[in-house]
Amino acid sequence: MAVRDEEAVLLFKRAHYRHHPRWLLPACPRLCLACVLELLPEPGVSLVRKKHVLSCFRDVLLRHTSLVVPLLAQDHRVCIHFIRTLFGLLRSVEDGSTADLCIEVLIQLTTQLKLEQTIPCLLDECHKELCNMPSMRGSLATLTLLGKLVDAIPALADKLVMEHRDLMEHLVRGLVYPSEGVQASVCYLYGKLYSSPTAAEVLSGHFREKLCPLFLSTLDGAQTKELQINCLGLLRQLLKYDLFVSMIMNKSALAESADGVEGPPGETTLPLVLKKLLLSRDEILQVASAHCITAVLVHSPAKHAPAFIHADIPEFLFEHLSASSEVLIWSSYNCLILLAEEPLFFSKCHTVYGIESVVRSLQGSLRMNNTELHKQGMLLFAEILTRQPEEIKLFTSSAMCRDAGRALQQAVSSPVLEVAMEAVKAISAFLRKDHQSAPPVQYRELRSLLEAMLHRCADFSQIPLSRRPLGRASSRDLEKAILRRGTFLLSTLEGFRNACRLAVEFQSEPSAQENPFTAPSAEKEDTLEAFSEFLLSVCDSACIPMVMRHLEQATHPALMEVFLSILHSLFVIVPHMKEKFSKKLAASSFIRLTLELKARFCSGLSHSALNQVCSSFLYYLCTNLLSAPENTGPPSQEELSAVSEVLQHGLPQISSRSPESLALLSDCQYVEAAARQRQFCILLLFYLAYMHEDRLVSKADLSVAVQSFLLSLQAQGERPPLVVLRASIYLLAICQDKDDALDEAVVSAIRKFLEGITDLHLIYAHHPLLLRFFLLYPELMSRFGHRVLELWFSWEESSYEELDDVPAAGQPTLPASLAALFHILRSSPSILLILLDLISSSPVDIARKVLIVLRTFLRRNEDVQVGGLIRGHFLLILQHLLVEYGDSPLEALGNLPLLLSLLSVLPLRNESEQELDSMAMKLLHQVSKLCGKCSPMDMDILQPSFNFLYWSLHQTTLGSQKRAAAVLLSSTALIKLLEKTLALTWAGEGSPRTTLLCSAWLLTASFSAQQHDGSLQVHQTLSVELDQVLKALSFPKKKATLLSAALLRFLRTALQQSFSSALVTLVPSGAQPLQAPEDTVLAPLGTSQVLSLVIGLQNLLVQKDPLLSHACVGCLEALLDYLHARSPDMAQHVASQPWNRFLLFTLLDAGENSFLRPEILRLMTLFVRFQSSSVFSPEEVGLVLQGAALADLSTLSNTALKALRGFLLQVQSMGLLTDHNMAQTLQASLEGLSSRASSAQPPLQDMLCLGGVVVSLSHIRD
Repeated sequence: MAVRDEEAVLLFKRAHYRHHPRWLLPACPRLCLACVLELLPEPGVSLVRKKHVLSCFRDVLLRHTSLVVPLLAQDHRVCIHFIRTLFGLLRSVEDGSTADLCIEVLIQLTTQLKLEQTIPCLLDECHKELCNMPSMRGSLATLTLLGKLVDAIPALADKLVMEHRDLMEHLVRGLVYPSEGVQASVCYLYGKLYSSPTAAEVLSGHFREKLCPLFLSTLDGAQTKELQINCLGLLRQLLKYDLFVSMIMNKSALAESADGVEGPPGETTLPLVLKKLLLSRDEILQVASAHCITAVLVHSPAKHAPAFIHADIPEFLFEHLSASSEVLIWSSYNCLILLAEEPLFFSKCHTVYGIESVVRSLQGSLRMNNTELHKQGMLLFAEILTRQPEEIKLFTSSAMCRDAGRALQQAVSSPVLEVAMEAVKAISAFLRKDHQSAPPVQYRELRSLLEAMLHRCADFSQIPLSRRPLGRASSRDLEKAILRRGTFLLSTLEGFRNACRLAVEFQSEPSAQENPFTAPSAEKEDTLEAFSEFLLSVCDSACIPMVMRHLEQATHPALMEVFLSILHSLFVIVPHMKEKFSKKLAASSFIRLTLELKARFCSGLSHSALNQVCSSFLYYLCTNLLSAPENTGPPSQEELSAVSEVLQHGLPQISSRSPESLALLSDCQYVEAAARQRQFCILLLFYLAYMHEDRLVSKADLSVAVQSFLLSLQAQGERPPLVVLRASIYLLAICQDKDDALDEAVVSAIRKFLEGITDLHLIYAHHPLLLRFFLLYPELMSRFGHRVLELWFSWEESSYEELDDVPAAGQPTLPASLAALFHILRSSPSILLILLDLISSSPVDIARKVLIVLRTFLRRNEDVQVGGLIRGHFLLILQHLLVEYGDSPLEALGNLPLLLSLLSVLPLRNESEQELDSMAMKLLHQVSKLCGKCSPMDMDILQPSFNFLYWSLHQTTLGSQKRAAAVLLSSTALIKLLEKTLALTWAGEGSPRTTLLCSAWLLTASFSAQQHDGSLQVHQTLSVELDQVLKALSFPKKKATLLSAALLRFLRTALQQSFSSALVTLVPSGAQPLQAPEDTVLAPLGTSQVLSLVIGLQNLLVQKDPLLSHACVGCLEALLDYLHARSPDMAQHVASQPWNRFLLFTLLDAGENSFLRPEILRLMTLFVRFQSSSVFSPEEVGLVLQGAALADLSTLSNTALKALRGFLLQVQSMGLLTDHNMAQTLQASLEGLSSRASSAQPPLQDMLCLGGVVVSLSHIRD
């Protein structure tokens, strides 16, 4: 039933029966098109029914277009009639919704039918309607239809303005009609017409003459939102054309001029209208207004921006930056970016007013996810920071500056590359002195900002590039990726360069040196110095690695120009670090890098800016390296000035590759002055590069070029500057092959050049190869060898004390420089004479170094036979000294103690006993004479002299010993000196060093033994207080082990001679008490003295010092022999003391097989010999023998074997072997010892230097 009622409504029953069925649509709702055509104009049909039928038709037309359109298109007359019917209905109805429905259907029909007649028909109807209308009161529907029709069919705009031009007059009438609905429709239609470039051109005159003032006033007075939006829509279309922009803005300018002269004339201006819309509370209008301002400014910011600036538009745009709408903020950003191109924007101080809003807006927008908003905000901030005049301070407080820096830091850390790129540009502009000068300067914040920027750049540069071989497109993508990286890196470096420039500018600002609000006790982080050091550090750790990595992929001249200018500025920023930084750069091949850049990009006149930066960087790098050289003396100011001039003139001219530079250096033709300066410059570059291990060219090629260069100088009679001569010699020394010697002509030229300078230190460079160079050629060594070696040792930093007094087998690896010197000395031993001269003539510190080096060389190179050479040279020095200075040679000793100490070391190199030749005897005589002229306090002379005399008495054959002793005993002055020295042993303060006393006692013991054994003539006796000797042994001094051993050796000698030496006279210390009868036989000893001495020996043995133990056992042996010869009971009593047993077992408790130590074996032998069974029982003897039989005798020294053999023989002779098995064991041991003694085991070193005292172990032990 409902369906039937619906069909009844839709069908016009009065006429439907006449309609052909084809007009009845098969789709639901069942609509008859013919009925629609007849029903709509029928006056008797209600408006509601018509509206319903029309609504159903609209729905059918939308849903079943393919059914309706072909049906209507069969006859264009039907279509025309239908359109006129609909237009008539539109014209007659007053209901707005019905009118909108008619308009919608008309638009659909027109666009869907696509018949040529329909559009002209509809346009004609509209034209007639507007022309026949007495007023614009009923024109709203028609105007709305026209606007929407042009919107649906844009091509109609051209047709409308061409064929219906008089229609424009009606539009102007509608614009002044007091109905904002009509005005809104007119503006809408105008907007559609002006959207067509052709129509806009046709209507340009219409706009100039009639529309422009009406439109601006309409926009200014619009109250409804519809009219405001349509006006702004029309304005947006007009602002697309430069012509209309000029018209509108010129009109505005005229109005402003009139306002300024005569007051308000009734006309308005676009900036004021848009300002009014900006002040509205409607966000849509605010955004549209901002868009319109942007549309005007894009045509010519310089031409149109002043009008908006004078209207205070920037002030309100800055206010809108705090809005919550992202669209409004973005639109405001765009306007402000364009306004910032006008200087007036800054001179009116709008940026000072709005910078806080910008910073706050950036901080807020960065928390959003709108990447475009981030980019535009950073772009605006960068524009403001870049264009702000220096005389107008942008940041009025350090807090605002700090907030700006933190916003930039947040932006540059964005994962979106475009945002980070804009932030880097903004940071670069932010790092300006006038932006950072608000006290206090926030150095810590700047540091964090730079760290964030460099970290972001490093992250981007480390993203791996796709290198898959996918053809040409992939290659282009790779190139684009590398270019993008290079662009980002360039922007980052520009920012860092501005930071460096900021640090340089602040150096002249006392208020910027440090934060005045920092507590005195706080760490000085907020200071210019700390910031400057940070710049250097972060450049070293971040900038340089990033640039080096990028250079592996591509080289961009602009990037390298910025990079090298940064390195150049760092020399100025941190002046106290410039030398160290320069050395690191040179060691990292930056000389090579810069020269390659110049050769690649700066040939001819291309890239002049890069050439200038490269030259400037090289100039400062070279001057820094030359001003603080590592291995040469600092140049004089005059020399630096000369070098500076050479570099300044030569560096900009050098743009050739290394082979070409070598060719220029090798030029043998006549060289002009300018070319010579270039040669100097090239040579200095090679010199500095090689000095820092940067091999620009091969050594062979460079050596040939330098030789040609020197010969060319000589041929033209020129003398090179000192630094050039130093560089030439250094390069020749470094590049010279071991087997390739220089031509004599080159060596001769070098000698002549060197002879022309005042001192060799002016060109000296400390390097082993340079030393080898001077000592390799006799022509140079004879003339300059002494000075070169002196300079060498003066430059050596180590004192080599650790090498002294160390056995050759136990020495560590030599330093490289010393190893090189030793190699030279081995190849040319005559150089040792120069070293000897250095010891005698150089300052003490250098002479000391030479002495230690010479000692070490002689110890390590015993196969080099130079003893005679050195002794002969020393004899000449000593003879000259004694002859020239007579009785007072000590006044001119100089470094003679050092020479004597070397002389005392020479004998220790050779352990074999040799005859003393005539030279040795002469030396003995001269040294003894020298000693005779000394006092005991001249220890520096006496100690090495006594060592040499002692060695001469012991490390030679028996015949030579006798002759040497005779020579020395003939020197009465020497004997007197010994007596005085020995007497000082008991002195308190003022006594000489213990070492000298040791040597004196050992010498006295040796003299006494040699004189006694050889019955040598005594020319002078010496007196010794026996009581003091015994007292010293009974109560030895602390840390005087060697002195005790020497005293024991002396006492042992005296005991062996039964105190009957012709040389030594034993005297009492003072008044002596009467001796007991039993002491007479022991004279000059007394019983109490003997017992006290024994106790002293026991105490010394307990110390378990090997050397002292040997001396004690030897003295005890001599004492018991002395006592046994005079009082056997006394000897037996001493040998059998219970304390001896405790002593023996204390010594045996020193470790496994300690009974096989030679001193213990000798002590046990002594106890067996004197039958001290209470000390050492036969059973214990058997245990020792059993242990010896089981021990590995091959590990024992010859001294231990000798002591063990003596022990076994003593046991056998005493009849303590009753066991047959023990006898066999003894026999096997003796046979083993015999075979062992005949083996070729090398003897242990006998002569040692202990604490500066030469000691013969056999003299102490045997």
